[in-house]
Amino acid sequence: MASQVMAFSTTRHGGAGKGSYAGFNLNPYCGDDPTAVSANRAALSQELRLPAERIVLPHQVHGDRCLAITGNLFCLSEQGQMAALDGYDALMTQLRSTCVGVSTADCIPVLLYDPSHDAVAAVHAGWRGTVQRIVVKTLQAMGRAYGTRAADVRAVIGPGISLPNFEVGQEVYDRFAEARFDMSRIAKRYAKWHINLPLCNQLQLEDCGVKPDNIQASGICTFDRVDDYFSARRLGTASGRIYTGIILR
Repeated sequence: MASQVMAFSTTRHGGAGKGSYAGFNLNPYCGDDPTAVSANRAALSQELRLPAERIVLPHQVHGDRCLAITGNLFCLSEQGQMAALDGYDALMTQLRSTCVGVSTADCIPVLLYDPSHDAVAAVHAGWRGTVQRIVVKTLQAMGRAYGTRAADVRAVIGPGISLPNFEVGQEVYDRFAEARFDMSRIAKRYAKWHINLPLCNQLQLEDCGVKPDNIQASGICTFDRVDDYFSARRLGTASGRIYTGIILR
């Protein structure tokens, strides 16, 4: 993305998790053994050379709210921090040596970097968040808070479910159509409707003014690569989550 930032997604390899949480799950909200989650966080902390408390992830609710992470967060107790991070699906910050990230297991993680104002964001865009245009709202929040302009932003669309594997019911298709997305571009009819979530988020970024050349899509389908990445559609919701994070160095 740039030499001033580090962006990454975790895999299932390594780690202390068992069964559908094997092996490297950082999410404490999906039913995993807390001891395993803590061990995995400590391992990532060592790999990133950051204190474990500087690896931040929210308690996501498939909404469209973005939280600005400031130094005030780290003055709170552990319980206070968890309360402060409850109910958000995107994080943004200008703090250095702080990793902001989101958890996914088929949903689409999007990372944003504004090199002009040294600001970053991590976005969790499941289908509900995508319909609510959470990436657009995060860009707008960065604009208000940091002066970010979309034309300067660099974006990464991380591992998530692909169009061939994201089959949806008519009610989900209708939600996208009612939100005035170009269904001819993002949907395809097989036996049922399928929606291209990565492309839908990419088009939203472009519509906001992010340059296509500044958008990097991983092209990794979590459903197809369940041995490498967590997939809720393959493993069930009682399973681990990928952590996709970004750090200002």
